[in-house]
Amino acid sequence: MDHVPLTDYVLFRFYPVICFHFWFIHQTGLSPCKSPAAMTTYKRSLLLVGFVGSLFVMLSSDHFSLSRGLCIYNCNTVPDLYPAPGAEQLWFLQFIVFFAVDIPLQAQKMRKQLLKEMCDSDKDVSSKRRRSLEEISDKELKNFIVDDKHGIIYCFIPKVACSNWKRVMFVLKQNEPYKDPLSVPTDVIHEPNTLTYLNSLPRKERKVRSSKVRLKHYTKFLFVRDPFVRLISAYRDKFHRHNDYFYQNYGRDILQLYGNMSTPPQTEDEAFALGIRPSFYNFIQYLLDPKTERKAPFEPHWRQMHRLCHPCLIDYDFIGHQESLQEDANLLLKILRLEDDINFPPSPENVTTSDSVLDWFSGVPLDDRRKLYKLYEDDFRLFGYRKPNKLLHD
Repeated sequence: MDHVPLTDYVLFRFYPVICFHFWFIHQTGLSPCKSPAAMTTYKRSLLLVGFVGSLFVMLSSDHFSLSRGLCIYNCNTVPDLYPAPGAEQLWFLQFIVFFAVDIPLQAQKMRKQLLKEMCDSDKDVSSKRRRSLEEISDKELKNFIVDDKHGIIYCFIPKVACSNWKRVMFVLKQNEPYKDPLSVPTDVIHEPNTLTYLNSLPRKERKVRSSKVRLKHYTKFLFVRDPFVRLISAYRDKFHRHNDYFYQNYGRDILQLYGNMSTPPQTEDEAFALGIRPSFYNFIQYLLDPKTERKAPFEPHWRQMHRLCHPCLIDYDFIGHQESLQEDANLLLKILRLEDDINFPPSPENVTTSDSVLDWFSGVPLDDRRKLYKLYEDDFRLFGYRKPNKLLHD
């Protein structure tokens, strides 16, 4: 039996197993990282492991050359200056190429496959949404932004980077070269008629031709977020910061009904001056109260994501996650062939992360946490977010 160098044994038997383990963690998100930032750094380190390992393989093996090592699919075209790589070496390099290049696309396939399986198999999820496009009301299509120039439909979800994606959609309507999306003021993208919405098309045209053609042939995308983190972000934005509209239309009622205040301050300025605002638990009580939706549907900032974008009815081409926003945004722009024309704006530093979820929910009774999960369970399951067991058990 020929002597097998220890380096070969480690590189071609042990190292691929480690890489597969890292790949599995990368795909499933089962990592020790608690924050999106840490997870992004962790993912980049995995790619570095694969890259360095592949170089080490090629440079350390005495029967493995760089020219042969990079030959994976058509080795007959490489001059026969060195022996061909062995089967294990060939497999390993194929794995490295997959590991470093194809993972983002594979993640997309997994997200879309999960969504399809959930919509097809789960009666609770799918039965109440088995409708045709014509049955959807204009109000239900108000979150769909259309770009006919590039063949794009974006369903925006509040508190999931929607302002920056609206900036991108606005810039794409302008003439080339496109300006930096970050230069577009927030108030501009929220003005009426700034963007083209699917429900702004004439009803007859949308029913007979345009919506079906667009939804069949355009690239449709949305970005989602951990449902509980999104709720925290909505609460922080609308009730912890100055926002007279949300105070007058929601804050005062929440204080009156759940904050034991018979006469809350009349104005937001007065309330802030006195340090009065609805607590996070008051906000959760408001969401759990059956009377809330009897009066009117949830405000879009805390309405369930599937109710805004109808993922069991519309076949999305791309599903991005807030937790991997920059990576997913770059991949989407590449798919749209816009990566050289548009730079997606960076995330703000004070973005709400999953790190603080336990702290925010510390004042919410266990029974109410469980009820809240049931209220948003479809979002967790449809979009692949793990059940927050730490919050739901003693």
